Amino acid sequence: MLTPSDVHGVMAMMPAFATADAADIHATATVDVGNLERGLDRMIQDGVDVIATSGSFGEFHTLLWEEFVTLTRATVEVTRKRVPLFIGCTALHSREVVRRMEVARDAGATGVLVGIPFYFPSTVDNAVRFLGDIANLFPTLGIMIYHNPALHHVNLPAGAFERILEHKNIIAMKDSHRDTRAFLKLMSVTKGRLSVFVNAAQLYPYAQLGAAGCWNYEMWMGPWPVLRLRDAVAAGDVATATEIIAQISTESSPPLEWRETAAKIAIRHAGYCDPGPLRPPFVVIPKDVDDRAIARAKHWTALAEKYRTQVRAPLAV
Repeated sequence: MLTPSDVHGVMAMMPAFATADAADIHATATVDVGNLERGLDRMIQDGVDVIATSGSFGEFHTLLWEEFVTLTRATVEVTRKRVPLFIGCTALHSREVVRRMEVARDAGATGVLVGIPFYFPSTVDNAVRFLGDIANLFPTLGIMIYHNPALHHVNLPAGAFERILEHKNIIAMKDSHRDTRAFLKLMSVTKGRLSVFVNAAQLYPYAQLGAAGCWNYEMWMGPWPVLRLRDAVAAGDVATATEIIAQISTESSPPLEWRETAAKIAIRHAGYCDPGPLRPPFVVIPKDVDDRAIARAKHWTALAEKYRTQVRAPLAV
């Protein structure tokens, strides 16, 4: 089973690679397995440390059940345990999460990414109970908590982790919603028992405070800016780390309805891989959103070219 020490570095949040007809409301098989295989294999070959699927950017909310199954099986098959893989199993209620985790386990996955069921806000006590329930049901799966208070409507305070980490297979968390004081408190409670991944723009100084790594989805335009950031932070090269963080950060985020969907549009423009079109209901794309995505792709592609030769060569995989 995966342990916290197995999970570190850069985690690429994977798109749910879509077929050309995925924007059609009648489409029922929209996972483009070919593009998934090519894009995912390239990302692993280029040196990413961890892969996670089916988060918000990974469109778990727009996939049919059969499409989730297809994506899960294809992702496990392509990854071949070359890097830690977490299959996203977030859903509106606990029983659906369990069904998704069964698919992940049976497909051969060793890890899952799970958010708290979220249609109505959960109490902290119910969130802790939920995490304990799934940990007990799936003792061989390494569980990464998908902590997204803005969308899941519950904030897990540091104190809750005393109870959460009674379950040894809860090993990691994707997080980006704590200031430095709250993060230090979290580190004092978890004490190396939980690998916490922060947003790439937080990797410095959060790595110095105890973060195991960072997550990012824009790296599907080319992973090298984030990989170079990882290497700079590991080497204590603060100047390079802060320079890259400034370069990959944006002045302001787009409205929530386009925050992550627009990133997928930019990835298509960049050409590193083809994630396919957006799925319904995100099919009417305002011109300013598309223009912004084109500009973002151009900016990121230039950074990717700049840092590509500066990234340490990945081990043969």
